[in-house]
Amino acid sequence: MSHSHTQVNAQALSFSEGYVGESRFFLCEVIGGAKEIDWFAPTSEKIEPGRLDISVLRNDETSSTLTIYNAKVDNAGTYKCVASSGDREAEATVNLKIYQKITFTNVPSPQEFTEGDNAIIVCDVKSSPPPTVLWKYKGAKIQFEKDVRFRILNNNHLQIRGIRKTDEGVYTCEGRIKARGEVDFRSIKVVVNVLPTIRIRQAETNGTADMGFSTLLACDADGFPEPMVTWQDEKSGDKYSFNEDGSEMTILDVTKLDEGDYTCIAKNKAGESEQELSLKVFVQPKITYLESQTTTEMDEQVTLTCEATGDPTPTITWSFGTRVFTEGEQASWTRPEQHKGPDGDVLVRSDARVSSLTLKYAQYTDAGEYLCTARNAIGEMAQPVYLEVRYAPKILGSVTVYTWEGNPANISCEVLAHPSDVSITWQRDGFQLPNANTSNIKIYNTPSASYLEVNPESQSDFGNYNCSASNEIGTESKEFIMIPADVPSAPSITQVQPYSSTAQVLFEEPESTGGVPVLKYRAEWRAVGRGKWVQRVYEVKDAGLSSVTVTGLKPENDYEVKMSAINGKGEGDSSQSVVFKTEHVREPSPPILEGTLQPKGNSLKVKWTKQDDGGSPITHYLVRYKAVNSDWKPEIRLPNVSEYVMLIGLEWDTEYDVFVVAENQQGKSKPGTLTFRTSSEPAATTDGTGLNTGVIVGILILVCVLLLLIVDATCCFLNKCGILMCICGKPGQGTKGKDIETGKAAFVQDVPKEPIVEVRTEEEATANHDAEGHPEPNETTPLTEPEQVTETAAAVVDLPLSVPTNSDTVTDTFDLSQSSPVSESTTLTSSITAPPSDPPNPVHMTPPNSSTPKSHTKPSISSTPSPDLANVTLLVDLGDSPEPEAEVPPVVPSEEPVPVPPSPHSIVQPDAINSKVTENELESPESHATLNPISPQGSVAMPLVNHEHEIDGELPLAPDTDVPQDGSHAVGTAGSSGPSVPAKDEYGSLKAL
Repeated sequence: MSHSHTQVNAQALSFSEGYVGESRFFLCEVIGGAKEIDWFAPTSEKIEPGRLDISVLRNDETSSTLTIYNAKVDNAGTYKCVASSGDREAEATVNLKIYQKITFTNVPSPQEFTEGDNAIIVCDVKSSPPPTVLWKYKGAKIQFEKDVRFRILNNNHLQIRGIRKTDEGVYTCEGRIKARGEVDFRSIKVVVNVLPTIRIRQAETNGTADMGFSTLLACDADGFPEPMVTWQDEKSGDKYSFNEDGSEMTILDVTKLDEGDYTCIAKNKAGESEQELSLKVFVQPKITYLESQTTTEMDEQVTLTCEATGDPTPTITWSFGTRVFTEGEQASWTRPEQHKGPDGDVLVRSDARVSSLTLKYAQYTDAGEYLCTARNAIGEMAQPVYLEVRYAPKILGSVTVYTWEGNPANISCEVLAHPSDVSITWQRDGFQLPNANTSNIKIYNTPSASYLEVNPESQSDFGNYNCSASNEIGTESKEFIMIPADVPSAPSITQVQPYSSTAQVLFEEPESTGGVPVLKYRAEWRAVGRGKWVQRVYEVKDAGLSSVTVTGLKPENDYEVKMSAINGKGEGDSSQSVVFKTEHVREPSPPILEGTLQPKGNSLKVKWTKQDDGGSPITHYLVRYKAVNSDWKPEIRLPNVSEYVMLIGLEWDTEYDVFVVAENQQGKSKPGTLTFRTSSEPAATTDGTGLNTGVIVGILILVCVLLLLIVDATCCFLNKCGILMCICGKPGQGTKGKDIETGKAAFVQDVPKEPIVEVRTEEEATANHDAEGHPEPNETTPLTEPEQVTETAAAVVDLPLSVPTNSDTVTDTFDLSQSSPVSESTTLTSSITAPPSDPPNPVHMTPPNSSTPKSHTKPSISSTPSPDLANVTLLVDLGDSPEPEAEVPPVVPSEEPVPVPPSPHSIVQPDAINSKVTENELESPESHATLNPISPQGSVAMPLVNHEHEIDGELPLAPDTDVPQDGSHAVGTAGSSGPSVPAKDEYGSLKAL
């Protein structure tokens, strides 16, 4: 091919450089023109037009352009441009170099691995020339020489042997071309997954079956990512419940069938792990077999059997009442043992889940309820079983019976038997009772006893009596003996504790009661070697009697005392007299307090019992109280006749201390103390059904108006006075005159803070007296009970004794020569006396018989009516009378009240004055008390006995009134239903019969 006339200009095409991805074009010019211009690749392959990556374009007859799009490394090389025209040809070449930039072809992120694996972090990078690859961790170059676990592989990947969770983080893969100064990098997040691990809260869980309880099984799984927990065998249904992540499984209503092993499985990307848990289900004991038995007394043996189940296996014990039949060593199931009772008649044997109780030769006392108790660590179960013992009758009752001629006595033949259908017969000397010769014998039968009543008529009625009882099992007989009773022997005085005006006598019961109970004791005392014996009878209550108190003594005097016992047969001999000396006059002994919480809950009634007055009359009582840890409330001063105080309006649910002090002229006693707590405040009701305050106030106002109208109407019709009477214009007789005319006057003294005493007529007083009768004396009542005698016509004001003692008083007889010196010259007057200058109709107390000593009773008042009762003065003659010589034996008292016939002229009712005449006033002929029950103003001021005290600090209701109280009284004995008549005892003292 000739090239002389064709020339290719290849000066601009000789050399070219570029980067991968860039586009390049080359121009091939032919001088002189050419018919054809072709391009050839480095592979000498002709480049055809129409390719997408390489384009050939004929511009005109003299040029052609080669364009390489998105050059690649493979496009590098020498390209040749050939121009031809006929037989002429020319060529030119161009050398194209393509450089590869740093390119990351495979760099995944994140890359996850499992802890402990040999991890390879992938980072594929290429360039031309090949790059240098560096690895960094958290921005710092990895020092391979310091941690041999890290290594760069030939393909520039990073290997971490035994990767750890701490290796997790961001890694940097960096490529560099030093010749060009080119750098590029990629960040790779490396995640290390951790295989799940399971933490068991409790490898073995305990549950209790058949109790409705639930049990929790828990697997706490750790790992990354967070594991999901499942349970093997896919537990489902209402029996099981799970929490959100499945780590807790709750088994509901555990039964014994739920016992076993459970497996929990924890899974995540790193894998899975499992753990086994154990559920142990315990069962409370349950008695499955227990059967009652029946035997006959003295049969060879009878066996009770008890079977029980449970887990752990229960132990079984037997008991009968408080007795346990194992001597404290119950046999266990794993070591069967036999236990024999101390009497040798009980045998317990336990084996597996069965226990038996064998009784040999059972007696009737072995019958009853036996208890089988099964126990294990979970709980216990007890179930009763009954042993029925059939036996012949057993006769009970006291063998000896004491009585005396003319006093019927019962011989009791009480029978125990099973069957209880029993036939009972009585015999004496071989003859069945009763018979024609035994008119003084009666028999009373009940289903379980027979009572033989014998009324001894002679000595022959005493002796043996036989009772026989029979049922279908057998017969039993028993001899009873009736013995003549005797009077009791003398009691023994062990100690005398003297006080100023009283003495406590302690004694022992008689060695012999005579066969019948002691009913009463008689105490007799007097000044040593002189005077008459003063006696007093004390009844024996259910609790017995071991001490009595004698009263009315003088301070610093020698006395002797003796005692005798009384039973139904009569009175025994007296004991040896014991001499003692009373103490000097001193302050009183502290009263004994008794508190009664009222129904409201924050009110208390404090009642006190007066003790020894120290030989000087008690003048008043001082009451103090306070809440615990608070200051004392103001002191309350009460009269000497007071018996209680009512504390109201106290704080709820609060503990209080109460002190009561008795005071006489010598000083104050030590305080009697009482501690109590008020009730809790009741809850207020807000049901909406109650009345509001306005309605309640309206109702109260209406009630008050109605009461005023009723009172005014009553005054109008009865007394001819009042508002209605003024309206009608018919004034009548004044109220005072009307009351005096009818003998029904209520006198009220208009003095602030003074008690009001109502003076009743004898008709009203007698009615009340008859209705109430003689109250039973107690620790708070005076030792004497007032009697009323129709023959007397004088009023006696009765004062309380110095010390209220044994409440079981029946009869008192006092020597009138023994009195307290402090009250020998005392004159008792009312708080308001009538003017002595105008006594038109004085009424003097005179005995019904001048030759008979005065009886210490409450006589009625008989006087001539006077038009001006305000000037009437009642004189009380307390002088002594000559002692009679006749002796009267002691009279057995009666509990019935003594009726008193009413007197139309009685003005003052002694019971309403709440005071009693001292013993000294009765015995001293020089001592007289003048009573003025009716003042010129028509009022009587005497202290009230009972007081109610407001907590807000108000003064007590009654003022202090110093009324002499020392001395004692002869106690009247309750007589028959007829009027009370004075009678003399053997010492000349009167008794009220």
